[in-house]
Amino acid sequence: MESASTYPWTVFLYALFTAIATGLGALPFLFTRRILAHHLGLANAAAAGLMLSASFGLIYEGVHYHLARTLLGVVLGLLFIQLSHRFLHGREVSFGSLNGLDARKALMIVGIMTLHSFAEGVGVGVAFGGGEALGVFITLAIAVHNIPEGLAISLVLIPRGVSVLGAALWSVFSSLPQPLMAVPAFLFVEVFKPALPVGLGFAAGAMIWMVAAEILPEALKEARAEGVATVLTLAVALMVAFQILLGG
Repeated sequence: MESASTYPWTVFLYALFTAIATGLGALPFLFTRRILAHHLGLANAAAAGLMLSASFGLIYEGVHYHLARTLLGVVLGLLFIQLSHRFLHGREVSFGSLNGLDARKALMIVGIMTLHSFAEGVGVGVAFGGGEALGVFITLAIAVHNIPEGLAISLVLIPRGVSVLGAALWSVFSSLPQPLMAVPAFLFVEVFKPALPVGLGFAAGAMIWMVAAEILPEALKEARAEGVATVLTLAVALMVAFQILLGG
C-alpha cells in the first residue's frame, strides 16, 4: 500500500542513489593505479571477506522476515550458482575485454551482485511502504553498504585488466535492479514482502558458494595462506563492524 506522503518517483530516485553509490567502491584504485601480480591473491582474499560477511548479513536480515523462506532462498541460490558454473565451464565466454577463465569469473561475480540487488531494491520499496523516515534510513544504509560491494567487484575486475571507470560502471550496473524493483515493491508492499526473505537468502547462498569455490582457491594460488587468512579476517571484521554501525 502506497504511503500518502511519498511518491513513486521519490522512491525511484532514492533507490537510484544506492545504485550510484556502488560505483564509489572503485575509487581507491585511482590512487593504487595497478595491483602487482603477487598482490592479486590478497585482493581476492579481501573480495572474499567482503562478500562472505555481506552474505551472512543478508541471511540475518532475511530471518527477521521469515526463517524458512530465507533458508529456501539460500538453497535455491546454491543450486542456481552451481548450475550456472557448470553451464559456463568449458564454454567460450567474453566479458568486455576479458576472455576465458577471467571472463567467467567476472561474469559470475557481477551476475551474483546483480541478483543480490533485486532483493535490496525490494527492501527499499518495502521500507518506504512503512513510511518515508524508515525508507530514507534503509536507503542510506544500503547505499553505504553498497560501497564495499563495489569494492569487491573492483577487486576482481581491475587486477584482470578492466579499467577503473569500467569497474565503476559495472558496479553501478550490478545495482540497477534496485531502482527498478523499489517502485513496484513500494506500490505493492503486501505482494512483494513475502518474497523478500527468499531473495535475500538466494543472494547469500550464491555468494557463499562463489567465495568458497572460486575466489578463495584462486587467492591461495597467488598468495601464502597466512596472508590470505589475515586479509580475509580483517575484511570480514571490518564489514561486520560496518553493518552494525549502520544499524543492521
